[in-house]
Amino acid sequence: MSTLISPPTLVGSFTREVFAAHLERVKHLPAWWLDRKRTAYERFTTAPMPKRTNEGWRFSSYANLTLDGFRLERADARALPAPTFQASTSLTFLNNQSVGRSGAAPEGVIFDTLQNALLKHGDLIKSHLLAQPSKLGSDKFAALHEAFLEDGAFIYVPKNVEAAAPFAVFHHASGDNAAVFPHTLVVADENAKVTVADFFRSTGKAQFACGGNDLYANHGAQITYIAMQDWSRDTLSFQFNATVSRRDAKVVSLNLHAGARQARHESFSQLQAPGAHSEMLALTVAHGTQEFDQRTLQIHQAPNTGSNLLYKNALLDQAKTIFSGLIVVDPDAQKTDAYQSNRNLMLSDEAEAHSLPGLEIQANDVRCTHGATSARIDAEQEFYLKARGISPAKAQELLVFGFFEEVLGKIENEQLHDSLSAIIREKFNQ
Repeated sequence: MSTLISPPTLVGSFTREVFAAHLERVKHLPAWWLDRKRTAYERFTTAPMPKRTNEGWRFSSYANLTLDGFRLERADARALPAPTFQASTSLTFLNNQSVGRSGAAPEGVIFDTLQNALLKHGDLIKSHLLAQPSKLGSDKFAALHEAFLEDGAFIYVPKNVEAAAPFAVFHHASGDNAAVFPHTLVVADENAKVTVADFFRSTGKAQFACGGNDLYANHGAQITYIAMQDWSRDTLSFQFNATVSRRDAKVVSLNLHAGARQARHESFSQLQAPGAHSEMLALTVAHGTQEFDQRTLQIHQAPNTGSNLLYKNALLDQAKTIFSGLIVVDPDAQKTDAYQSNRNLMLSDEAEAHSLPGLEIQANDVRCTHGATSARIDAEQEFYLKARGISPAKAQELLVFGFFEEVLGKIENEQLHDSLSAIIREKFNQ
């Protein structure tokens, strides 16, 4: 006699009772924010789970995509691992709570928790926090993130101010089956300049991470955002990245994907005024049976804008990556210059790499290119290293770093460059 297995529920562990308890914890926050959270929760409860017929989930795995079994719980900050990056100014979060900070922000710059910013700078937060809609297929999980977002980091750099040193934000998850909802909001006013580094780490099994970040660059501003995702190997991860670039502004966003069992990353970039530029970069080290699902959207909404996307994946063992990217050029966005490339380095015959680049052009004076490649390590290069006494494993590692250096070389801060390299080396040698 066969046993019937019930399908995953629409809400999983995130029931109305759990949501009510969450609202009780944040009841001191502004009423408009609590109303938004209630609306988001209703969207979450009614939205269906992804299905194979959803184009936005093409090639994705569904067998272990469930919201059951997770819990919101506090953790002991004394168990935090040592930080992988020494920053002069930082915030640390553990299981959705602020547990520490170091340093002081430059004069005029706001570097604070989202909870404090909601109370002190409500209008600024209201205009930018989760202001961009989810467009890449994970509406249900984006609504869940908004509903249960408890705290995060807020960085505001005023007009004509350049923050020289990077701001670091450490997001930690601790405990088996823990659920976390990290968020970082960065607002750079006119001609401001800032670098922000997000670190995601965890200890425990079968965790759930559902995070997001908003990057808003006003006229002439420059934002460099670097994220290092190193969740535990049993984590189910979602991350939503939304970027807005205004006139002559530039946003560089680089994401390193190393941890998690199954990780989906959605990046939505809007170029809203002439001269806006967006650079979207990613590096992935996929091994074991890990799956990394990357979905991107570059929307050019004004003339004379530019975007450059370069996603590089190194795949070992039975790992799997998915890249699906779309460049959209609106009718008025003449003189658009957009580029999109996904490159996969196959280090195993059993690994899978799926690439779906695309264009949707509604203007007639543009330059848009897109492409994808999948290839093995060059046999001659590997032989050259082995012939000089370098072990096969070390030779492979060196060639992977050579493959990644095109992206790593864009990191101007040497310490951040070294931190990313250390995570890649650690994962590659596991």
